[in-house]
Amino acid sequence: MRDKETEGHSRRVTETTLKVACALFVPEEELVHIRRGAILHDIGKMSIPDEILRKRGNLTDEERAVVRQHPVTAQQLLERIPFLRKAMDIPYCHHEKWDGSGYPRGLKGREIPLAARIFAVVDVWDAVQSERPYKEVWPRERATAYLQEQAGEYFDPEIVDVFLRMIKEGKI
Repeated sequence: MRDKETEGHSRRVTETTLKVACALFVPEEELVHIRRGAILHDIGKMSIPDEILRKRGNLTDEERAVVRQHPVTAQQLLERIPFLRKAMDIPYCHHEKWDGSGYPRGLKGREIPLAARIFAVVDVWDAVQSERPYKEVWPRERATAYLQEQAGEYFDPEIVDVFLRMIKEGKI
């Protein structure tokens, strides 16, 4: 409702997340929840004022704290809807990091739900490969190098390997 790029981003990351999940042999009955979670991943951003959401340049510490609440807002919204509870892993956990330095709960490694670990790689890839008001598009080589360098810190290294192999094979 607030911007067309968010809609395009959500559609792209949903499609790609499902491709990676299939490559990782995620059971078919879980794919519907992954689809729902991916498309709703940033629903919590509805609570972020436009002046923060669309700000050009760096956020202040206070603005960053507001943004970091969007997974909690998503969880609070989605837990009230019974058929979306199983889709909550991505909206609630997609900013968790493999090394435990993410948010909102500081989950580490395999504590992070698989769907959220897959989505984190796809989300960052799409974000750096897309134009945003606050940053330029990264060349493919820079984006690939970033994923490789962040494997084991930000991202699940196994998922990064699968993702980059799929890119190399033209599946993404």
